[in-house]
Amino acid sequence: MRVTPCQATLVGAIGLNLLVLYCAWRGPGGSPPSCRPPRGVPGITVLLRDFEDFENDLAGTARSFASLPVPVLVAAETAPYPPVPLPAEVGLLPLRPVADRPPPLAHPELHIRTRHVALVPDGTRAVPGLLERMRDALEEGAGDTRLVAAPVGSVPLRCLELRLEPQAWTARYGPSAPGVCQAVEGTAVLLLRTRDLFALPFPLARPVPTALFIQAAFRGWGLRLMPAAFPAARRPPISPHGRWKAENLAETRQRRLMHDLGIKREVLADGRERWYGCGKETARCFGTVHARTPQYLLAGRWTPPCCLRALRETARHVARILEATGVRYWLEGGSLLGAARLGDIIPWDYDVDLGIYREDVGKCRWLAAAAAGEPVEDTEGFLWEKAAEGDFYRVHYSRSNRLHVDLWPFYPRGGVMTKDTWLGHPQDMEFPESFLRPRVPMAFAGFTAMAPNNARAFLELKFGPGAIENPEYPNPAIKRLGQD
Repeated sequence: MRVTPCQATLVGAIGLNLLVLYCAWRGPGGSPPSCRPPRGVPGITVLLRDFEDFENDLAGTARSFASLPVPVLVAAETAPYPPVPLPAEVGLLPLRPVADRPPPLAHPELHIRTRHVALVPDGTRAVPGLLERMRDALEEGAGDTRLVAAPVGSVPLRCLELRLEPQAWTARYGPSAPGVCQAVEGTAVLLLRTRDLFALPFPLARPVPTALFIQAAFRGWGLRLMPAAFPAARRPPISPHGRWKAENLAETRQRRLMHDLGIKREVLADGRERWYGCGKETARCFGTVHARTPQYLLAGRWTPPCCLRALRETARHVARILEATGVRYWLEGGSLLGAARLGDIIPWDYDVDLGIYREDVGKCRWLAAAAAGEPVEDTEGFLWEKAAEGDFYRVHYSRSNRLHVDLWPFYPRGGVMTKDTWLGHPQDMEFPESFLRPRVPMAFAGFTAMAPNNARAFLELKFGPGAIENPEYPNPAIKRLGQD
């Protein structure tokens, strides 16, 4: 059938009217229309995220960037309080979920519809054209360049290398090689593609620079520095109370961020360390171990560094007490294996094992109290107790943190060292007392411990030939080394 021009015009008009009606329709609960322009229209959205509710320059920063032809959003858990007089054209992106509304970041395209986004720190002033130059530098960069940074103020940014060690829960910063940059030191505006930002698991976590640098490093993203700088606002000095509040909030955010990102230790460019894991006053980083396989091994990680640090400290303390009181001890099992391989605890081990002569237990008052069934805390806060599983002892890092050294009481019988409690581990066996006559010093966990006089023969008796040269996880039936 032939369609006349008149009929075609009529059909087009009807279709256009239907499209207009459909786009104007809103579903239950005021849901937005589905006929928005496609996400990623050209342009840059300025996002103000790093600011405090008190003594901030949010209004001035928002006004400055709102003077440019770019959309400006303030992202915060809730509206700033005390209220901030934001320009009418500046929007608020509340990040805390509300029971009767969709999650705020479930559909970021409803809030940020430009192809690029710039995260601007509080107290920054706009420079016409600089955001566009950052965008152009990003698009002209190499394929792995996903971030562009420009300094704020007169202090130039310092380019850093950022090396992540996920198995060791560690982030290492250091001086960067020429042309290589994964992080910057200093206050900066950060620009990236909107799709990249919201592909991150923690897109708007604070502190923003640290959160972006670590997540970018996990993905191998490159970072490019811009020489041009944004001016910093002239602001009155922050009050002492405000400074105290800001420092406490910064510490809380940093710890929360590191927990979310799985980082328990930062090694800074100057060699200093920051720790975010367990301590004397907290529980250890992992729960009850089943089938000799801690949960972190199943997640492809090794013992958190804070736990290794606590185990080293506990082992050093226990060895010192035993030596001072005349209790004969030696490195046992996996701890001797770690000493023979590394001079340290095996990186995935979760306790330290020492053998002791049972007849020497009464020489140490802490051990004697534990043997009598009374857990006792020594003068340095370590907790000594008899194990519930049988006739052996544990020394815990503290009452709160149950990282521990196990003390296994052996006694000689016919020239063979034996004991009364066996837990069924393959290496849990009797051995000739001649290995302990004499005991010999051996480097372990930062101190000198006592060990059997022929560590190789002792270990191959317990673990099999080649035990030192062939590392393996505690229970290969559950998880084998190399499966990560």
